[in-house]
Amino acid sequence: MPRFEPFPGIRYAAAPAGAATLTAPPYDVISPAERRSLVDADPHNVVRIDLPVPDGSGEDPYAAAGATWRAWRRDGTLVTDPEPTFSVYRMEVEVDGERRRTTGVIGALELSPPGEGGILPHEFTTPKAKSDRLDLLRATSANLSPVWGLSPAPGLSGLLDVGGAPDVHFTAADGVSHDLWVVSDPERRAAISAAVSAHPVVIADGHHRYETSLAYLDERRRAEPAVGGAAAVLCFVVELVEAELTVDPIHRLLTDLPPDVDLLSALQPFFALEPVSLPETGAVAFLRHQGALAVVRPEGCWLARPRAERLSGVRDLDSSRLDVALAALPSVTVTFQHGVDRVRGAVADGTAQAGVLLRPATVGQIVEIAHGADRMPPKTTFFAPKPRTGLVFRDLT
Repeated sequence: MPRFEPFPGIRYAAAPAGAATLTAPPYDVISPAERRSLVDADPHNVVRIDLPVPDGSGEDPYAAAGATWRAWRRDGTLVTDPEPTFSVYRMEVEVDGERRRTTGVIGALELSPPGEGGILPHEFTTPKAKSDRLDLLRATSANLSPVWGLSPAPGLSGLLDVGGAPDVHFTAADGVSHDLWVVSDPERRAAISAAVSAHPVVIADGHHRYETSLAYLDERRRAEPAVGGAAAVLCFVVELVEAELTVDPIHRLLTDLPPDVDLLSALQPFFALEPVSLPETGAVAFLRHQGALAVVRPEGCWLARPRAERLSGVRDLDSSRLDVALAALPSVTVTFQHGVDRVRGAVADGTAQAGVLLRPATVGQIVEIAHGADRMPPKTTFFAPKPRTGLVFRDLT
């Protein structure tokens, strides 16, 4: 099983009062305008190092990020814990009247190839250039944001109930509240480490960063026998239970359909279609109740109930069923979108010819598939809320 250990965390000295403006959403969901806004709000915002961009000076942006990282450590912007610590991290938000809460712990997870050493990937990844994150690792020699792991360790959530006021508390602009407790107590550290290290870890989010960390480790091993902190990766571990996880679906947008292809007719062999008026809010919950997907077209919406006789042998996932149906089309380009409103908007403004709304996978399905050494189709699960970047960093030297 992979070892999960505390480490001397690197943190913003001003985080207790300024975490809201110093931290940022995950790098891959930040638009150029949002990045500018974050830097305008605080010139020390983490995007300066985690999402480097050319500044017009001709300097390599990754080299600039590395220089900024080292300068902030020298000038006291970033400070290092005096001893190894874990960070208990909780996120809470209300969505459609439902309170969602996720509590996990940030530590250093031992690296091993997916499928080996107790590391279980739960879905395939889409092709994506990894050079960006690898160039950043080379420039900073640091983990700047955690991958997200799921642990079946029973009682882990109880070990993370540390009590007392958090060391960091803030509410972000999206309404998500963030609380972080620094755990330095030796007994609690040992208990957390033992619990997580006794079980496999399912990689829930950050597959590309995990694979990039493996590539960086291989580079370090070729260059020197002592690889230091590169043998592990910064990881946010959450107990694999319904109470601590919210799994949302990732919907599909369809483009490049030939003009002579009737999408609804093409889907009929696989799904029973029925016109429907989707509710303005709670559409995914409505689809769960109906036992159906939904096809969104400019002219309306249709429920799409899977035909069991045609889809026998296909995994019990909407993403798997839809993949089979779309494979029968002569041509289609599939892109991914998280929000129902965004799917409706893309179809309405012509960005997409159609959208398909999916139901989420369950925690039970994630466990079953991961333990069976199998994977879901790409972009099946969206875990929410998302951890902020910038609450704790990890040195790899």
